[in-house]
Amino acid sequence: MASSQRLSPVHGMLNLNKPPGMASFAVVSLVRRLTRVRRVGHAGTLDPAARGVLPICLGQATRVVEHLVDSSKTYRAQVRLGAATDTYDATGTVIATADPSDVTEQQVQDVLRLYRGRIQQLAPMYSALKHKGIPLYQLARVGQTVERKPRSVTIHRLELLEYAPPLLALEVECGRGAYIRTIAHDLGQHLGCGAHLAGLIRIKAGPFLLEDALSLDDFRQAVREGVWEEFLHATDSVLTDWRAAILGEEHTRDVLEGRAFHLTPLRPERLMGLAPGARCRAYSADGRFLAILRYGGGRFWHPSKVFAPR
Repeated sequence: MASSQRLSPVHGMLNLNKPPGMASFAVVSLVRRLTRVRRVGHAGTLDPAARGVLPICLGQATRVVEHLVDSSKTYRAQVRLGAATDTYDATGTVIATADPSDVTEQQVQDVLRLYRGRIQQLAPMYSALKHKGIPLYQLARVGQTVERKPRSVTIHRLELLEYAPPLLALEVECGRGAYIRTIAHDLGQHLGCGAHLAGLIRIKAGPFLLEDALSLDDFRQAVREGVWEEFLHATDSVLTDWRAAILGEEHTRDVLEGRAFHLTPLRPERLMGLAPGARCRAYSADGRFLAILRYGGGRFWHPSKVFAPR
């Protein structure tokens, strides 16, 4: 078991494989309790019934959660035709049924085309979105339904992997805010037979893959053996697709003291077309991850978030 007091702070990310039947917040609580790290958070909720990749951020890595949440995610989904539920998944109550035996694979493919790209999606009532400060699922549990406005979400890829009616297997790559449950429900509505999400696995979240994810049992064992920190990923590992700058001593001091500064890249043409607000990773000459810089126009950069100790 980890000691009650840590001699040094811990910063980084764990790629954990959340089991079905466990809430994402419960995984956060487990990690906090076992490691004795106070600042712990997850990057993208998985429904309790779902399993798969759940990135857990510790220490200063909690400050990059927003960037990981914004990254694309990939899911394997099983959809059951012939029954719609109030939660849009198998945990809910069946509210409508119809015979799906006449549905063809081509019809499914034709409907799936409607859900690719930038689409408008209505969140389910059984979701964590809030109405006047109250989570929708709390209202749904007492029988209330409120009007929800469709939200714009991006479905980068949506493929039919297997057609074995009444079950379908889909693979979905999507951006932030997309509900796979809603895709399953809407698919059934378009086909006229109803449908719900029968199973869901997240196989990728940002740079983290399911095949590399650590099970909770293995994580507990690593804590008992005192080696769990060996599974931490660096805080900047989710930012590797950004441009990077290596700073000299003067600019390193500017960053650590929160001062804006002028930075001339080795290839000045790289600033052409760069919009104010663009971000950059900053490192010291000895390779320490220093900060996230925000571009202010011209050669002007401002330290947005500083990670290295002063």
